Amino acid sequence: MNLSTNQPTTENHRVTKAAGVVGSATLLSRIFGFIRDVVIAWFFGAGLSSDAFFVAFRIPNLLRRLFAEGSLSVAFIPVFTEYLTKRGKDYAFEMARSAIRLLSVLLVVIAIAGILLSPYIIRVIAPGFTDSPEKYYLTVFLTRIMFPYIFFIGLVALSMGILNVLGHFAAPALAPVFLNISIIGSVFLIAPKMDDPVTGLAIGVLIGGFLQLVLQVPFLIKKGFHFWQKTNIYHPGLKKIGLLMLPTIFGAAVYQINILVGTLLASLLAQGSVSYLYYADRLVQFPLGIFAIATATAVLPSLSRQAAEKDLQAVRNTFSYAIKLVLFITIPSMVGLIVLREPIVALLFKRGAFDAKTTHLTAYALLYYSVGLWAFSAVRIVVSTFYALQDTKTPVRMAVVSVCANIILGIILMGPMGHGGLALSTSLASMLNLGLLILALRTKLGALGLRSITESACKTMICSGIMGAVVWVSALLIIPSGDGAFSGLFLGLMGSIVTGFVLYGLFSLLFKSQELESVLAIARKGIGKK
Repeated sequence: MNLSTNQPTTENHRVTKAAGVVGSATLLSRIFGFIRDVVIAWFFGAGLSSDAFFVAFRIPNLLRRLFAEGSLSVAFIPVFTEYLTKRGKDYAFEMARSAIRLLSVLLVVIAIAGILLSPYIIRVIAPGFTDSPEKYYLTVFLTRIMFPYIFFIGLVALSMGILNVLGHFAAPALAPVFLNISIIGSVFLIAPKMDDPVTGLAIGVLIGGFLQLVLQVPFLIKKGFHFWQKTNIYHPGLKKIGLLMLPTIFGAAVYQINILVGTLLASLLAQGSVSYLYYADRLVQFPLGIFAIATATAVLPSLSRQAAEKDLQAVRNTFSYAIKLVLFITIPSMVGLIVLREPIVALLFKRGAFDAKTTHLTAYALLYYSVGLWAFSAVRIVVSTFYALQDTKTPVRMAVVSVCANIILGIILMGPMGHGGLALSTSLASMLNLGLLILALRTKLGALGLRSITESACKTMICSGIMGAVVWVSALLIIPSGDGAFSGLFLGLMGSIVTGFVLYGLFSLLFKSQELESVLAIARKGIGKK
């Protein structure tokens, strides 16, 4: 189904199909991720060990978002696409091989520096931990173990850029499954043998990073990309990537920076606050990863190709299509998380050391993170559009404003609202970031189809609101309260989710949602081929 009369149907189908592939692979990854978090919550709860691990893991994970999946991917894909379009595969592959060689050297240097500077990094990232020497030294130790993870995941991100431009999306999206399986295995196989069991988790992260990189190799070879062919370590295209990459280090990862700010401020609150925010963020990452990041990943090669061909009308149409598609899915997801936040947290985490109080406090953080889900998601699409146009400066300027707003709001709200105030400040900062980015993009591209986007979003909000009200009532009736049996909680929650899903689909049909028609058309086409 074509949502824009000037946009070829095949381009919309290409984006939707690619987003479906990435989303499906990401769904599997998220399922294993939740199993991972359930296992960690069961064994470690929300206390000293879990706080130390989550802060330590967040550092290499942040570097992954900043340098790898963030700045590197969004800087590499437009340049690689431009070379592929204008100068052919051989020249583009030569540049990519040079990028791999140079990046490998840089990542080794970063890993060594991180290991040496870990004590200072922890003092900056989690200043509150210095009040507890045991927690501080444990966090430093875990950080040193996990810092080499950046080497593996950096190369995975570059491989992802190559494969995505060549039309392959599944292997990079499936890579996190191997990380999650590795961490789960480490809890049972490595942690019990350690003097401090949480050390086993850190070792599992390293093993998972290696496995993710190994997964990409056969698919790259299948696409005709061979690592072993002779190439200089430097290529002229790397300078262009570097110039694009420097500002995107900040602009592409503003959400992660805001989450990091929340972690820093949470370290000053009561013990467990870091973990409450971590578990709540993981739940928000579920729809964010499956739908928003998947769509942004799928749309960037298309936008980059259109930008390389100087077809700005096609860029505007693809942007409008992607925004409407993302809001169509993430707004009802936001409503569902808000309405069902407590039973969702209880079902996934409430066992072992994760008690009723921890469940309630995690759901409290989830409420305020969920409010900003639509903004977190839409920002991904807008930023991808800027990077496809090879404009990296504008997202940086807006990101600076967003981070400053998050810090100010976090300091103001953490007093009366505790860790919930930190989650809310992150949501509000993302809304501000989105508004500023759209204004800047409209100035750059002209009319973006905002009227069409607004009409679509209003239909989505009405359908989601009705769905949310019905689900709230059904949840009161069928989800057991208190310490009900797991089976009762599971069946009640699944019944509420299915009810919401069906109602949203029916009301979307009633309102003649073009997004639903587009998704169904792709689904029918896929089924027809089987």
